[in-house]
Amino acid sequence: MVAVLEGARPVRGLERVAGLADVRVAKAADLDRALDGADVLYLWDYFSGALPAAWHAAGSLRWLHVAAAGVDKLLFPDLVASGVVVTNAHGIFDQPMAEYVLGAMLYSAKGFGPLRDQQRAEEWTWREGRNIAGSRALVVGTGSIGRHTARLLRAVGVQVEGVGRRAAEHDDDFGVVHASADLTRVVADADWLVLVAPLTPATENLVSAGVIDALKSSAVLINVGRGRLVDEDALVRRLQAGTLGGAVLDTFAVEPLPPGHPLWSLPSVLVTPHMASNADSWLDDLAAQFERNFLLWREGRPLPGVVDKVLGYVPSGSGTA
Repeated sequence: MVAVLEGARPVRGLERVAGLADVRVAKAADLDRALDGADVLYLWDYFSGALPAAWHAAGSLRWLHVAAAGVDKLLFPDLVASGVVVTNAHGIFDQPMAEYVLGAMLYSAKGFGPLRDQQRAEEWTWREGRNIAGSRALVVGTGSIGRHTARLLRAVGVQVEGVGRRAAEHDDDFGVVHASADLTRVVADADWLVLVAPLTPATENLVSAGVIDALKSSAVLINVGRGRLVDEDALVRRLQAGTLGGAVLDTFAVEPLPPGHPLWSLPSVLVTPHMASNADSWLDDLAAQFERNFLLWREGRPLPGVVDKVLGYVPSGSGTA
């Protein structure tokens, strides 16, 4: 039996699954009834916090798939301690997020924001942009999304290095990977600090006030990971002082970003509403992924994208989908 938690968007792609299993689609208020006797739970509504309250009915659950990359809002203690296998949308968002990062760099380097303002004011003023080829990007997060981002940036001439749990040399995608503990030391030469890491106890506030203060004045911070990776107050202070090149931010400590927050109005900041992973194909891609994974699970074959529930993410090398 498959339980499906539906959200604001209708669930796609369950036709083949429904031909092979009893499928129960439920809203958050009815999740416990859908979970009763279910072997599989498909969290199509990946932002919902309904599961902990319904967990008492999950005695038969063996596999949970979430239609998202980040699982920080999902891993409550009872689920972590259980034997339930958790998989995520590993690989689905690699390309759109890498393209967003490249677009953010071009937006900042070419001055598209100020140019748009000039257009609205019907002002013809020549501006000088800068090249991104030859610039240095430090990508924090060396999983699937980070690696895809590194490959795309290298293709346009950006010098890329990574930051992860452990340091490494001669990495295929990053060349050099620095340990997260060394971020304050290695960030000083970066033109771009790109955050794609998951939110875990080890990464929360990783970009601390000390890291932000170590950024050079022309550097731009791009965050497509989680807002709580960053000391937002320290970031705002540097941006307000005009001592940082800028920021392109897709995620925030509080979402939606509250009205009146200084990040809304800072001219050197682009705010986007947690949409870096979205693309015109993403819902169909998510649906096709669950169908593929369900067929594997039904046949007793290994599942791709298995989350390490203690670490809080899919370890590198555990498979893609």
